[in-house]
Amino acid sequence: MAQDEDPPPGVPEWVVTFGDMMSLLLTFFIMLVSLSEIKQEEKYQALVESIRKQLGHVSSRESTIPGPAKPRNSMVQQVANLARAKRQDLMQGGQKVEAPTGESRTVQIVRPGSRTVVGTNVFFAEFEHDLRALEKQKLADLGPKIIGKPQKIEVRGHTSRKPLPAGSTYSDHYDLAYQRARQVREYLVKELGVEPYRVRMIAAGSDEVLHAGVDPDKLLLNSRVEVYLLDELAEGLTGSEAERQERLIELPQ
Repeated sequence: MAQDEDPPPGVPEWVVTFGDMMSLLLTFFIMLVSLSEIKQEEKYQALVESIRKQLGHVSSRESTIPGPAKPRNSMVQQVANLARAKRQDLMQGGQKVEAPTGESRTVQIVRPGSRTVVGTNVFFAEFEHDLRALEKQKLADLGPKIIGKPQKIEVRGHTSRKPLPAGSTYSDHYDLAYQRARQVREYLVKELGVEPYRVRMIAAGSDEVLHAGVDPDKLLLNSRVEVYLLDELAEGLTGSEAERQERLIELPQ
């Protein structure tokens, strides 16, 4: 009676394929579970914006609308998204943009409303408005992130709540805040080449301090100018609504 031959040593080839398939399925279900509940809103937002940018979600949505007239608000949203910060090293393609909620915290807005992510704080010596060399370098580093973009730039001057010294050349805190904002605006326009019509200059005085405690080192940070990119197109704020409509040029189909 013939005996059955022993099977060849080792694992059958189909087991390797089966193992790979099960590993992929496990990874897929883990991803579904992790996305079923948004526990880290900032990371999720960065993921969504990255997908939109790569797959053209905004542009593809326009193509599904009948007729030659395409909505212009989607393009504004797309430009705004490009100015938003992406988490650093996101899928090895993240953009390193300083942001109040990212790895590099350089902008801090104390007012309610939309949070900005492109900008910097320029600090001044108390009761002075001259730009120091270190602050000029900070503005120069910010230049590539704001030059050549269509958005409006806000330059907002601040002071501390400490009373002005006797014999001060400034009439009040608003005057000091204005002079600081003006110094920053002139540097952006004359030294960095930013278009003057893009810069909006505001003097907030001592109304929006970063720190209201008693720590002397933190109180020095109130003497500052905030420079940041707005989610507003500069061209959209020039002229009346009818004049802006006349300047619009329909793109070829």
